[in-house]
Amino acid sequence: MKAYRCSDKFRVNANGKRIDVWLIYRCVDCDNSWNFGIFERCNRRDIEPALLAALESNDPALARRHAFDVAALRNRVGRVEEFSDVAVQKRSLGDKGATTLEIRLGLEMPTSLRLDRLLAGELGISRSRLQALEEKRLLIVVPDGARALRKPAREGTTIRIDVAGEADREAIISAAAGE
Repeated sequence: MKAYRCSDKFRVNANGKRIDVWLIYRCVDCDNSWNFGIFERCNRRDIEPALLAALESNDPALARRHAFDVAALRNRVGRVEEFSDVAVQKRSLGDKGATTLEIRLGLEMPTSLRLDRLLAGELGISRSRLQALEEKRLLIVVPDGARALRKPAREGTTIRIDVAGEADREAIISAAAGE
């Protein structure tokens, strides 16, 4: 099986009132194309004009959203290779003397990256330490609760970590703030 990479280009094909839209993928070895169907034989009037304009202009954000829709891709091709690297943007809203972290996830698109892997990498602590904090009820995940650390990170998740008793709390707080 060959690997394909998204070209960030849509192909829009109209036949009368019917329209087909595909996101084009290219083979990384031979440049052959594979088209991932977005709309098939859809009436042009059923597509919002702004969406149609974005498709026709190869809007990069729209292409990216479809390219990373892993569930839709799996339904079509079965196997999708995923990577665990993510880009994280941090913004500190608290004061420097805080002893409790509150982290809110805002995801641009869904990810299969487990929450414990994401937090461990960004806070500079081990996953087993995160698990221990959760067992002591010093780490709480809302709304998922129990076993949320073992699940993929999700949009809107809030993580509260009480670091008051941690010897390296300053380092954890600095890492959380992106300093």
